[in-house]
Amino acid sequence: MDDADSLERAAAGIGALADPVRYQLYQFVCAQAGPVSRDQAADAVEIPHHQAKFHLDRLTAEGLLETEYARVTGRSGPGAGRTSKLYRRAGRDIAVSLPQREYELAGRLMAAAIARSADSGEPVVEVLNALAYDYGRTIGLAPTRPSDAAAALEVMLTLLRQHGYEPRRTQGEVEMANCPFHALAREQTALACNMNHALITGVSDALAPHGPDTQLRPGPPRCCVVLTNV
Repeated sequence: MDDADSLERAAAGIGALADPVRYQLYQFVCAQAGPVSRDQAADAVEIPHHQAKFHLDRLTAEGLLETEYARVTGRSGPGAGRTSKLYRRAGRDIAVSLPQREYELAGRLMAAAIARSADSGEPVVEVLNALAYDYGRTIGLAPTRPSDAAAALEVMLTLLRQHGYEPRRTQGEVEMANCPFHALAREQTALACNMNHALITGVSDALAPHGPDTQLRPGPPRCCVVLTNV
């Protein structure tokens, strides 16, 4: 599933909660310790059972709920009754951010940097930048190596788009129209900008010898990193 499909699915899932009855049902299911039946959900929000089934199945179709079949009584064997369709919250996270933000990635990198710094005694900021660089190199290792600078640039722009940077060409350079760590950059500018630079440099170095040069060059209203020699 590409980024556009993923965003469309996430938006549709969240949009499904705009219906107040559907939102009540979703809240009820999520608040229970185990999966619930259609009848339990209908009784909890005081709606007809057929209406509950419609909304619960819509939430399932949108990826917000998952289903299983089991006997509500918990018994098995003759006389235990028929199995019921049970609903529980889906195991996936759903988030929609426009423009795209990558705060989860920043959190993972910073948590790993703090843990490694505590073990090694290295300055945490140096470790963070090293981890960001390594992450960039990892995502930049394309299965097929680009044969020239133009091909390497296209690979890099695709990867940067997938991570929310919104690269755009301007006057022989490539600027990043969006900072995926925008809120962090506003509060901790040097920290976020150096992490951005390290990550993007890692991507470029993974595409060596054809990767573009990266420069840390902050300037409103764009991200702090610019690709040159493109």
